[in-house]
Amino acid sequence: MSEFVQMRNEKLAQYVIKGLKSRNMSGYYAANKEEALKIALSLIPEHSSVTMGGCMSAIEIGLVDALKTDTYNFIDRNQYQDKRAAMLDAYDADVFLTSANAMTKDGIMVNIDGNSNRVSAIAQGPKKVIVIAGMNKVCDDLDSAMKRARNVAAPMNAQRFNLSTPCSVNGTCFDCKSPDTICCQFLITRYSRHEGRIHVILVNDNLGF
Repeated sequence: MSEFVQMRNEKLAQYVIKGLKSRNMSGYYAANKEEALKIALSLIPEHSSVTMGGCMSAIEIGLVDALKTDTYNFIDRNQYQDKRAAMLDAYDADVFLTSANAMTKDGIMVNIDGNSNRVSAIAQGPKKVIVIAGMNKVCDDLDSAMKRARNVAAPMNAQRFNLSTPCSVNGTCFDCKSPDTICCQFLITRYSRHEGRIHVILVNDNLGF
């Protein structure tokens, strides 16, 4: 990565962090994946119950592997036969890991969900929410963030899950009502009423979708 891209990302991240603070959320800048991992682990007390909502970014920085030890109580939904039970357990977890499909430069987060377990847990339930987002997720405003979520993140996730949606075939949103659509619920997080609940780690890398 060019030093000038890195410099730009760091300056932009500091601007986003100010926006998050004004919205009662905490922001952090990580220069790389290794630093992001250290910040994330510093926010998770030992023996905490931790779960996640399909967060590729957490996997990419090595956080999931780090949590699968005796030091933490990692709730791995892939180990549940009853997927609904795994989703419900997330609401009472100490820590919920997620990313953002998009984020505005003044600190508003946009997330789209199919089953809605992820967006509902961000909004209410877990005691702490840790958002891991690459700088590729930052957009100018809410309109461009919504467009990114629908036209970049959603098609990629539909392809990842091998879903039969128009966006999976064509790579862009058709505002469909396909039975396979993952654009069922839209969550715009513009403010956190509970101080210290939502923590956003901005990573100087392209992470997730």
